[in-house]
Amino acid sequence: MRAEDDITGGNGRLLDELTTIVSAAAAAILTVRARSLDTRTKPDRSPVTSADEAAEAVILDALGRLLPGVCVVSEEATGHAFPDRLPDSFVLVDPLDGTRELIAGRDEFTINIAIVRGGRPRLGIVAAPAQGLLWRGIEGCGAERLRLAPGDPASAAQARSTIRTRRAPDTGLVAAISRSHPDPRTEALLARLPIAARHACGSAVKFCQLAEGSADIYPRLATTCEWDVAAGHAVLAAAGGVITTPEGAPLSYGRMAENFRIPAFIGWGDPSAAARFGG
Repeated sequence: MRAEDDITGGNGRLLDELTTIVSAAAAAILTVRARSLDTRTKPDRSPVTSADEAAEAVILDALGRLLPGVCVVSEEATGHAFPDRLPDSFVLVDPLDGTRELIAGRDEFTINIAIVRGGRPRLGIVAAPAQGLLWRGIEGCGAERLRLAPGDPASAAQARSTIRTRRAPDTGLVAAISRSHPDPRTEALLARLPIAARHACGSAVKFCQLAEGSADIYPRLATTCEWDVAAGHAVLAAAGGVITTPEGAPLSYGRMAENFRIPAFIGWGDPSAAARFGG
């Protein structure tokens, strides 16, 4: 089965199979967290734990069986080597997004999986293992939030609900902002906008807040990585939102020559809000 065929066909079988994989990885993270994280510092000075590595091992093994031959770009694996060639369709994985939040004892860390085709994330799953929540979506097919106990298959999901972005209110925007990665350019942008409230949190949960209509804008004007963004981008787009560069251009993926780095982005729940508010 080719991932791009499943997405184009619009059926949810691949989405459910990937959800079950993410659930297994969530259980692995929580098992490690209950024992010892074995925290180290990577060459880029970001932290990594044995929970990151346990989740990645579960995901890569399962993807190898589910989608044999499909290129997978995963955060910890790319620290060793990039693929020789990046095809038009590939999988982007962050096995544990928000490692700093995990280390700090917060519940905001996530697992992110996206399928990218033609430079766009067409399918995305963001799971918050410690919260038992999962957000997922497919381009053109909508997005949903569900409750899934770590380790359970997708068929055991509870409290399943369709999610949609909201129209940005004229009275002021709710901004989702990074708890651990503040930067001056983002602060300057927020200062120019009519921000009524801020929600600070870690990981890709911020994209999901936009997708379910509890926030309106998520700006990140500092460098991040594609695997941090792609899954949340897919969920947000499926729910009716958009992510662009600060100049308003579409955000693309698969820039292996740039080490999969994204210089900056702005996520909007309401696609018309950028023009309305001059972001």
